[in-house]
Amino acid sequence: MLTKNSNLLAHTPILPSLGQPFIVLPLVDSTNNYAMAKIQAGEATHGSTYWAMEQVAGKGQRGKTWYTEPGSNIIMSVVISTEQLEISHQWALSMAVALACYDFYKNYGSADDTRIKWPNDLYWQDRKAGGILIENQISMDLGLPIWKWAVVGIGINVNQTSFPGVEKKAVSLRQITGKQFDPIQLSQELLSFLTLRFDQLNAGELSQLLTDYNNCLYKKGAFVKLKKGPIIFETIVQGVNSRGQLITGEKGTEAHDWGSIEWVL
Repeated sequence: MLTKNSNLLAHTPILPSLGQPFIVLPLVDSTNNYAMAKIQAGEATHGSTYWAMEQVAGKGQRGKTWYTEPGSNIIMSVVISTEQLEISHQWALSMAVALACYDFYKNYGSADDTRIKWPNDLYWQDRKAGGILIENQISMDLGLPIWKWAVVGIGINVNQTSFPGVEKKAVSLRQITGKQFDPIQLSQELLSFLTLRFDQLNAGELSQLLTDYNNCLYKKGAFVKLKKGPIIFETIVQGVNSRGQLITGEKGTEAHDWGSIEWVL
């Protein structure tokens, strides 16, 4: 696994470190919406990070709402220039972001208890500690799609201790450690890990990203319940392939696309 002492630090970053500028917003509907608006207005650069004290319309996967207690957690969106990446590397970026969150969180929640639930939820034991939502800006150039920007939205529970309606499904660092944290300081620490993983992606180390991702995959080797349409079925998780598909089944013959199935927990 990647550490701050990894030889990745020896790489010359292709782009500046993420997190500059770091802009704190007192109130916003969604940090992803805000960041995308700044891109469209030509006011965002690679690394621009928008951090919110309060977010009133946070977005999660599948159109779900991400609720967070004001001032208690990490709520931020990071603007990433992706023109130098292949458009087929969107899954690789997702892995890099999820791994950065894992690299950061395991220092507080322990590596044994911290996992990435496919495709990109951060879990501690069997409870959700954070989530990721990546939204892309893709333009056409001479009839070809160009992946210009990605907005990486990250939400991680830090000091919040009440999760109405999902008490047994969510968890925060304060609940795990009994300690109060500075969410902005933790966000900047997370950004350092995100920079390292993004440099790894830029260096073309896709196979290493996939290996690292599978090494911390939630429920790998375990039987789980999944839902596809109206059907709930039980299967064993084998891993994730380079296309971002979840591989299941005793012989590893079942491949599920992102968004085609849901976990039943």
